[in-house]
Formats: sequence, C-alpha cells, structure tokens
Amino acid sequence: MNAPNPIILVLYYSRHGATRKLAELIAQGIESVPGCDARLRTVPAVSTVAEATAPDVPADGAPYVELADLEECAGLAVGSPTRFGNMASAMKYFWDGTSSQWLSGALAGKPACVFTSTGSLHGGQEGTLLSMMIPLLHHGMLVMGLPYTNPDLMTTSSGGTPYGASHWAGLDGKKPITDEEKRLAVAQGRRLAEAALRLAGPVPATARSA
Repeated sequence: MNAPNPIILVLYYSRHGATRKLAELIAQGIESVPGCDARLRTVPAVSTVAEATAPDVPADGAPYVELADLEECAGLAVGSPTRFGNMASAMKYFWDGTSSQWLSGALAGKPACVFTSTGSLHGGQEGTLLSMMIPLLHHGMLVMGLPYTNPDLMTTSSGGTPYGASHWAGLDGKKPITDEEKRLAVAQGRRLAEAALRLAGPVPATARSA
C-alpha cells in the first residue's frame, strides 16, 4: 500500500474574500507538486460580544481548523488580512491556543510561509507578514520567504514581497488579484511543498522548479 501524500496546511482568515483567494492560489501551487496535497482551513471571527459563538461549520469556504491539522501537516502556509500592520485578531486568537503543540514540538522543523491582503497599497503588508512569522518561529518552524529568483517581485506594482505573497485589494476589497500576485502566490505554494518533500526525502525531478 502506498503511503499517503504529505499534507500542506493552508490556514487563513478572510473577511471579504481576498485572503481566501490568495489561499486558494497557494493551494494550487502546492498541488502542482507531485506527491503533495493541500488542506485549506480557516478560523472563526472573534466577536466583541462575549456570549456570541461561531457555528460549527462556516457558511462557505474552508472548514474551521482543528489542532490536529497542525499535528498532521508536513508544512504550513498562514494568511491574514492586515489590521494596522498586524495579523487579524481571529488568527492571533487561534495561535494563542496552541500551547500544547508548542510544548510537544508538533510543528518544530516543518517549513512554513505567510501571506496577506491589504486595503491600501502601503497599509502594512510587510508588518503583517512579519507578525505572522513570530508564532511560527516560537513553534520552531522553518520560515520561508519568496526569493527574487521570482521575476514578478521586481515588476509588480501591487502586492508581492520577499516576506511572502500579498495582494492589494483596495479600500472596498474589490480589486482583482493581478497576474503578478497570482504567479507569486502559486510560486510560494510550490516552494513550500517542495521544501516539505525535501525534508521528508529526495524530491522527484518532476517536482523541481526554477
């Protein structure tokens, strides 16, 4: 019986859909690598009303993440919209509840990357990406960026950073993802999957990218 493919977890929070679209592109890049499967998961919103609870299943999009998803994954991509140069509270709240996985080292040594979407072009993309790296480093993950071997980093006039894929969604959240942003998101997913396979063993020649 063949062993199951390594699972790469794509974990995101999306308010208006832009970060979700980036997550789907990253998942596309992951699944372009033979031998890897993407698992899309999200987190519930944080309510200002103490009694409010989220439904067990989201109305649309990916299922809510479970801590077991962290333990089962061979790699992790984390995405959030920008909140004043920081990750959204919903994503921070999730990571605040991962002490057991930190104590057990469940994520230590696994590759990870981050991605974001912002309403304004200079609205804190890089600060948000760096903020999401902090819990990953505390968990002992191998945090990866996007190298300048991706030519779109030099030509993009919207999103895209060496810290991770990003998207400029506009103040109304309706700006479409540009071709450069799409290619960078797919490239990031592909790079993450290849790293996970390399850590697990030799990478097939068909899985290598420039």
